[in-house]
Amino acid sequence: MKTLLALCVVCTLVVLSVSATAEQKLKNCNEVRAAYSSKGFNVNDVPNKGVNGAPLKVCPQGFSCCTVEMEEKLSQQSHSDMNAPVSRLSTNLQTIFRQKHDNFDKFFRELLKNAEVSLNNMFVRTYGMMYVQNAELFKNFFEALTRYYISGSSAVNLENMLSEFWADLLERMFRLVNVQYEFSDSYMECLSRHTEQLQPFGDLPRKLRIQLTRSFIAARTFVRGLALMPEVVNRVSTVSASPSCVRAVMKMMYCPYCSGQVALKPCQNYCLNVMRGCLANQADLDTEWNNFLDAMLSLVDRLEGPFNFESVMDPIDVKISEAIMNMQENSMQVSQKVFQGCGQPKPSMGFRSKRSVKETGFTGRFRPYSPDARPTTAAGTSLDRLTNDVKKKLKHAKKFWSTLPETVCAGERIAPGDECWNGTAKSRYESVVIGNGLANQVANPDVDVDITKPDIVIRSQIAVLKEMTSRLKAAHSGNDISTGDDDETEDGSGGEESGSGCDSPSCDTDRDIYFSTPPNTRKSVHREVVDDSSAGITTHGSIALALCGLLLALLVPHLR
Repeated sequence: MKTLLALCVVCTLVVLSVSATAEQKLKNCNEVRAAYSSKGFNVNDVPNKGVNGAPLKVCPQGFSCCTVEMEEKLSQQSHSDMNAPVSRLSTNLQTIFRQKHDNFDKFFRELLKNAEVSLNNMFVRTYGMMYVQNAELFKNFFEALTRYYISGSSAVNLENMLSEFWADLLERMFRLVNVQYEFSDSYMECLSRHTEQLQPFGDLPRKLRIQLTRSFIAARTFVRGLALMPEVVNRVSTVSASPSCVRAVMKMMYCPYCSGQVALKPCQNYCLNVMRGCLANQADLDTEWNNFLDAMLSLVDRLEGPFNFESVMDPIDVKISEAIMNMQENSMQVSQKVFQGCGQPKPSMGFRSKRSVKETGFTGRFRPYSPDARPTTAAGTSLDRLTNDVKKKLKHAKKFWSTLPETVCAGERIAPGDECWNGTAKSRYESVVIGNGLANQVANPDVDVDITKPDIVIRSQIAVLKEMTSRLKAAHSGNDISTGDDDETEDGSGGEESGSGCDSPSCDTDRDIYFSTPPNTRKSVHREVVDDSSAGITTHGSIALALCGLLLALLVPHLR
């Protein structure tokens, strides 16, 4: 009996000793006061020693260094602390892709400007005053291309613009090569209606139309995709925390303060469950976000390959010049067909049959174009450099939203192992880590999430991403779905599209037989290429050049 009584006394003394030690620890709240003050709060809010924690609403009750007022202020602080890493990560993502957007946009715009300057310089050197007097045609051409790049088909119908450009160019050249005749407006309308049947510029207008359409759609859609990324991130990155989320974060981050353990960090799995509950709506963005990024990466491959904007725009001056040369060499055949189809024109009363070729300033010199000589002057870079860099960034951005909890619950924010805060004490966290997304939060042990009320802003951005992904996929096929454009979806640089001929109701079908294209029976014109090392240029056949120079000279009086 005495032995039993002695054991009871010992046990009582041990319990009292442990309680006294815990109470003694909470009697001094100096560490809590310092930590609380470092958050910008009034140190006088913190009791000097532990108080009865029964009124507390979030943290464990018992002796505590916290009051209800402290809980409210720390709850507000916990919301800011939760937003801080998410905001930092999303701001970094926005900055990266705003920069990528600006780089690509500047590059494409400078390619357009450089192409215009290159054509102007080449044509001034080649055609002299004849080009200067007709330069407005080419200036309008590049202005229309720029508007199309900026605003798409809402500003410019690219196919119609290109058709009008070639028709206008044909009209001017037709007058040039037939300067001995006078042509009425109605005669020129007849000529314009049959431009495609005549094919005065060969197959180049068709191929150039396909190349320009595909490359412009791909370029402007990709740039729009880059612009969209920061917009989406900005709208969804601010965590609209529910009261339950704020309560859970407060319990995870600051309840250790109340027990005097200001340096104690949460267990990693505990942090993951809390953050997956608070970021459940953001995680639901991940599927469409990844689909969008995959579509962007696929379109980059097109920009590097068959829809390469740089490889289309850089030699466009040479291509147009080749088309003009083709018209010059075939001018007699073209004129014959037009005279048969539209009637014999009237002779010009003011025609002068002779004039010195030297007066035209025509040199017949063309700069050589090497497809291997890729420029690096536009925006100080090249398309290859830009695409290689952006592909890395796009791949790195995948799964950004679903991995946010892991990114937040890392480093100094958590404590590894079992020596961590599990929500009630310094011990192992026993609960299972739940999955991402709103639907999985029904089983979240730490955050009460209403899975029946998805975030409206995030759902709207999911719809925005879906729409943009559809546009990217259409651009991958060379189409702009905003206009229902289904032309030429085959791969390759030029395609195998056929179909010259007049499809317009305004065409005079009675005259079409005169414009039917017979088998090519003309002798091929030999173009003699001579290396001019002093000028870095090439010259075409002397016969064609002499004819061109003479015809250009004859046009001068009529253009003035």
